[in-house]
Amino acid sequence: MASYNTLIRPKMGRGFLRTGLCIGLAGGLAELGVVWLYSALTGGDAAVIARHVASAIGLDGASATTGVTIHMGIAAVLGVALNAVVQIVAARLARDRVVFPVMLASLAIVWAINFFVLLPLLCPGFVHLLPYTVTLASKLAFGLAAAAAFRALPPAVWVPSAYGTGQAGVPDLAPGPAR
Repeated sequence: MASYNTLIRPKMGRGFLRTGLCIGLAGGLAELGVVWLYSALTGGDAAVIARHVASAIGLDGASATTGVTIHMGIAAVLGVALNAVVQIVAARLARDRVVFPVMLASLAIVWAINFFVLLPLLCPGFVHLLPYTVTLASKLAFGLAAAAAFRALPPAVWVPSAYGTGQAGVPDLAPGPAR
């Protein structure tokens, strides 16, 4: 008697955590770059923003270095989550077409949740440190950098495999014989 798979869930590719960390760190650095550039152009102090990142999680009086470290840790976790989202979506669609839109849309959602839900509750003063356009630009820069890093990684790291791999590490998503 043949058995049929009623639910096929793609496995995460080898290097899933490493990929997530890479894209998260690339995105986190891009955000730091946007905030630094804005601060440099307007005469602001990027260190104040970094210290507010630490105070947003309850570390009042922490150094700018602590704030940057916390920011990069959160970026790494976000990168792993984004990698999971892209892997799930890419299992159903052509990867090259979805990476940038999925990353940008995900980061726009993260920005909206951060600035309209979480930060007003956790640290209301943080919301007004930078204009919304700058904070949105920094999140979108995260998305662009994360997507670029994701696409720069070798396919063996990111290819989800539901049925095994086809030629040259490309997933073969055609249903095979019943197992």
